[in-house]
Amino acid sequence: MSDATPSDDARRLDTERVPDTQQEAQNEPQSTPDAQPSGSDAPQEVADDGTPPSDGAADAIGASLAAAARRSGLAPVADRSDLDGRALLGAMGGIRGLAETILPGLVFLVVYTFGQNVPISLAASVGVAVIFTIVRLIGRSQVTQAVAGLIGVGASAILALITGKGSDNFILGLALDAVYGAAMLVSVLVRWPLIGLAAGYLMGDGLAWRKERAKRRAMQLLTLCWFALFAARLVVQLPLYFADNVSALAIAKLIMGVPLYAPLLLLSWLMVRAVFPSKADVEG
Repeated sequence: MSDATPSDDARRLDTERVPDTQQEAQNEPQSTPDAQPSGSDAPQEVADDGTPPSDGAADAIGASLAAAARRSGLAPVADRSDLDGRALLGAMGGIRGLAETILPGLVFLVVYTFGQNVPISLAASVGVAVIFTIVRLIGRSQVTQAVAGLIGVGASAILALITGKGSDNFILGLALDAVYGAAMLVSVLVRWPLIGLAAGYLMGDGLAWRKERAKRRAMQLLTLCWFALFAARLVVQLPLYFADNVSALAIAKLIMGVPLYAPLLLLSWLMVRAVFPSKADVEG
């Protein structure tokens, strides 16, 4: 009969378990905190189109330009509809839109040429813009273009009345040409052509076009064409402005407006459609 007490047996069992427990602890894999990559080893986030996060500003600008392009009537390019005379006319606001663009300046030119009276000429021009706006309001049609035209004509007229110079009726237009031209040129110099940004998002290509040399060069060339339009207006019209030749300035503005804008818009459509594949081609 053993003299061992129950407490002695428990201590002996605990002693036998210690080596087994230590052995199991040694066999268990050691868990270490996840190593955090640092410096150049850290992965960089990449957008869905393969561009780094630094392109976020370009994304926002391009999306805004594409939305503005679609609202201005360039949707037929993205929708792959026929680019005929009707589509081109629609992009410029239709017959009414063309009249709202051309007639205020034409009326100013005619009245000033025969009367040489700045206030009366300005009043006639603003009156035409007001009539167009009222007609749209009565017809409950879209008034954006008419209101924008009225604001432009009114602001230019106020400036000319303040200075007493008929040539100042055109200063805001010249300033806009300078701003647009500078924006186009700078975008090409930094290799982010604005027309490419707008076209890329309008056609669903995002910024992917920048990775292909042919597309990038085509968009740079097209953006330079738009820069040339704005620069040509300044080259011709600024000397007339400084010479205070109101009649010649009004004629130049009319000639270098829609007659130059429409062919360049058509060229832009053709180039964009040639450079970017259709949605059907991409899905196929």
